[in-house]
Amino acid sequence: MLEPVTAEPTIHIVGLGPGDPRHVTLETRELLASGLPVLLRTRHHPSAGELAPGAADCDDLYRGGKSFDDVYQGVAARVLALAESGPMVYAVPGHPLFAERTVALLLETAKARGLTVKIYPAVSFVDLAASALGLDLGNLQVCDATALRIDAERPAVIHQVFDRDTVTALKLQLLEAYPADWEVTVLSALGSVNEAIRAVALSELDHRPFGYLDTLYVPALDPLEDVRRLDGLVHVVARLHAPGGCPWDREQTHESLRPHLLEESYEALEAIDNGDPASLTEELGDVLLQVLMHAEVGARNETFVLGDVVEHIARKLIRRHPHVFGDATASSAEQVYQNWEQLKKAEKTRESILDGVPKTLPALAASQAIQGRARRVGFDWPDVDGPLEKLREEIDEFARAASDSERLDEFGDIVFVLVNIADHLGIDAEQALRGANAKFRARFGQVERLAAARDLDLRDLDLAALDALWDEAKAAERASL
Repeated sequence: MLEPVTAEPTIHIVGLGPGDPRHVTLETRELLASGLPVLLRTRHHPSAGELAPGAADCDDLYRGGKSFDDVYQGVAARVLALAESGPMVYAVPGHPLFAERTVALLLETAKARGLTVKIYPAVSFVDLAASALGLDLGNLQVCDATALRIDAERPAVIHQVFDRDTVTALKLQLLEAYPADWEVTVLSALGSVNEAIRAVALSELDHRPFGYLDTLYVPALDPLEDVRRLDGLVHVVARLHAPGGCPWDREQTHESLRPHLLEESYEALEAIDNGDPASLTEELGDVLLQVLMHAEVGARNETFVLGDVVEHIARKLIRRHPHVFGDATASSAEQVYQNWEQLKKAEKTRESILDGVPKTLPALAASQAIQGRARRVGFDWPDVDGPLEKLREEIDEFARAASDSERLDEFGDIVFVLVNIADHLGIDAEQALRGANAKFRARFGQVERLAAARDLDLRDLDLAALDALWDEAKAAERASL
C-alpha cells in the first residue's frame, strides 16, 4: 500500500513506463489516483489518457520552445511553481531517471527551495528491450542518440531516436566504428499491441520514419572486428604481446623499438612533404603502433601502462589550455604560445632554458630549437642583418682555416649562423634542407635518365658535360611546372 501522503511540499516523480498502461506500477497508479495535483511532462504517451485523464500537461511549452533545453527549463519551473502550493505528482514517460533532463533539473534546484523530491521505481524501455531480445542487463550499455558515447565491444540500447534527422546523424556516428552491413535491431512500441521488432543493416537505418516509442539495439563487435577505433587496435597489440602471442613482439624492448619509432616518424614526415594523404594515413598508423608497442613493453616491465600515457597527455593539454578549460583568456595564437611556455616553465624546474631540447634531434633541427630558446630571453640579433654580417665573417674564417679540425669547427659555425638566418625569416631549416635534398634527388634522377637515353656513362663525362645535362634537367623541371 502507498504510504500516507503528507502535506509537506513534496514532488512525487513517477514514471508512466515505456508505453502500455499494464507496465505502470501499482504504487504509481495509487499516486495518480490519490487526489494530489498531477502534472504530465507530455500527454503524448499511451498511459497518460487512461491513468491521468484530467491531469495538466506541458505540451504547450514544446510548441513554443526554441530548443529542448528551453523546454526542459520551462517544465522544471512549472513543476516547482505547482509544488510551492503543496505536494504534487509529476509524471514522465518511461523511468524518471532514464534520459529525463527535467528530473535532473528538479533534483538540482528543489532542495534550495525547501522542497522534497521523491522518485518512484518504474519499468523502463530498457527492461522491455532486454526481455524482447533476451539480453543480459549486466553487460548492456544504455546510450543517448543525441550525445552518443558507446563502447563498440559491448551491446548497446540507444534511446532518443525520435525522428529521422536524429537517426541519420546517429547512423553516421555508428558507421565510424561499425561495418555498413552490421545488423542492428529497431524495437517499436515495446510491450503494446503495436509492438514491432525488425532487423536492418546499419547503412539502411534511416530509410524509414522514427518516433518517440522507438529504440535501437546494436550488438557488440568482436574485438578483432573493432578496427576503426583505438579500442580495437589496443586489443590487437595486447594480444600480440600476451602469452601465446607473437614471439617477436614479446621479445621487444624500448631500446630495440627505438629505431622503428624514428623510422616511422620520418616516413610520416615524408608523406606530409609529398602531400600524400593516403600515405600519411598509413604512416600515422605506424607511428601510433609504436606508441602502443612501447606501452605494452612498459606494462610487461611493470613500469607504466597505456592509461598512464593517455592520462599524462590529457591532463597536460587541459592544464596548458586554461583559455579553453578554465577562466583564462587568449585572443591569438601568439598569446596561447606565451601562456603555454609560462605554464611549462612553472611545471618543470630547469637549470638552463636550453634544457629539454632532445639531444637525439637531427643537428639542424636541434640548432634551430636551441637558438629559438635563446631568442626568448633576448639573446639574438634584433634583425636579419646581424646574422648575415656574421655569416660573411664565418665564411672568411673558414677560408683562412689551416687544418682539418679548424675547417670542421668553422664549417659548423657557418651552418649554425645559417640556421639563425632561417629563424629570423620564419624558415624551418630542417624542412628547407629536406626540400633541397628532394629537389636534388629529382634533378639528378633526370640527369641519369637523360644520360641513359643517350647511352652515356656519367662517370665518363667531364664537368662541362655534366653541367649541360644538369641545366637540361632544370629546364625540363621548369617546363613541367
